Amino acid sequence: MAESATNLEAPAPPPELRRAPVVENNRGLGWLTDKLTAFTEGKTPRWWWLLFLPTAFFAMVVLPAMLIYQISTGVGVWGNNQPVAWGWDIINFVWWVGVAHAGTLISAMLFLTRQHWRTTIGRMAEAMTVFSVMMAGLYPAIHIGRVWFAWFMFPVPTYEGMWPQFRSPLMWDVFAVNTYLMVSTLFWYMGLIPDIALLRDRSKTRVRKFIYGLFALGWTGSARQWHHFEKAYVILAGLCTLLVFTVSSIVGLDFATSQLAGWHATIFPLYFVVGAVYCGFGMVLVLLIPLRKLCHLEDIITQRHLDRICKLTLLSSLCISYIYLMEYYIAWYSGDPYERWVFSHRLLGHTYWYGGWIMLVVNFLTAQLLWFKRVRQNLKVVFVIAVLINIGMWFERFTIIVGSLYQDFLPANWGYYKQTWVDVGTYLGTLGAFFMMYLLFIRFLPMIPVAEVKSVLPEGNPHHPLGGAKGGKS
Repeated sequence: MAESATNLEAPAPPPELRRAPVVENNRGLGWLTDKLTAFTEGKTPRWWWLLFLPTAFFAMVVLPAMLIYQISTGVGVWGNNQPVAWGWDIINFVWWVGVAHAGTLISAMLFLTRQHWRTTIGRMAEAMTVFSVMMAGLYPAIHIGRVWFAWFMFPVPTYEGMWPQFRSPLMWDVFAVNTYLMVSTLFWYMGLIPDIALLRDRSKTRVRKFIYGLFALGWTGSARQWHHFEKAYVILAGLCTLLVFTVSSIVGLDFATSQLAGWHATIFPLYFVVGAVYCGFGMVLVLLIPLRKLCHLEDIITQRHLDRICKLTLLSSLCISYIYLMEYYIAWYSGDPYERWVFSHRLLGHTYWYGGWIMLVVNFLTAQLLWFKRVRQNLKVVFVIAVLINIGMWFERFTIIVGSLYQDFLPANWGYYKQTWVDVGTYLGTLGAFFMMYLLFIRFLPMIPVAEVKSVLPEGNPHHPLGGAKGGKS
């Protein structure tokens, strides 16, 4: 019987066909547990405080001050005016929505396709999604002007029988962003439960044991719990994957349903989805590369992982560059003089020409450096490219919104847009809040899923000694 069982085992593939290990240097399960919980259980390093204090200042001082001033004074403190009725508020809203998308794509879609290399970076990307959606959801609430009436946007019937105007693009944003935030948060928290229980069992103080035990929801790691966990995780992953495409499509429809030249295009939903994923990959690299070095995770977040993200970033750059080309071609082929005017002035105009050039040069040419393996292996250069991608995608939103609004159909209605210190302060406050929450996340929760990484190691999956064929958790 032993010989027959041995004969049924699949022969090991030759070395050249074996998959690269998820964790390098043959690290064991015990080392992995200690390493991934060391930052949470150990002493707070000095670099964490150097990053946390300035971000906390912007999040807890600058942002509340800007919001209180804007709400008490009115949206006139922004640079919005006629004809540019949308400015930094919508630019930053769309930008934050875009930042959120790569996190869900990496974690949910790659989970469904059983790409095991995503296990080491999935949770960090999920956290980026949750926090950036929070920042995006802030803007629809405050740009309506009368914030105390924000509850009118929800389908709550009043005593007067009034319902929200569901034909308003603002309502579409409210439902899309809130649905995305709810599902992404559940997906992120669902994956945290086994590791929170691990921290509960390793806690040395009663306070930590009580807090982690409260959020672990009674997790014991039984087979029954794992069975329900895996089913729920797959369902949430499928919902998140659908929301990657629907949320940005709805944001794109905010513009496409108008009659304004530069916006009235059926390509906008796809345009916004691809742009959001591209922007999100850039932010993933901005977060991963420094944390990999500061937290000494080189054996877990390997060069191979970052190389694959760079390749996905390059693919997104090619897609968005093709859409840029098609957008100009459609404007020319339509024969609409207003459409041709808008797109020609994005590059050759006398006011905001720099936005169009930054959008094209940075989002297309800069990412083409990722074709070269030597560039992808130089993490300093990759980090600079990732920062430039986020800058270029911000200017893309600036060009789409301000570049299409400041010159209307009538020359007598043309105007000039200039942001105010409140616009800049609010944006810096949201950046501070995002990075502050992210720093708190990596300090008190495992930034890399312990259970998921163990499940794809040879020791964690004895039926597949190379850790390459079977997904899920064990």
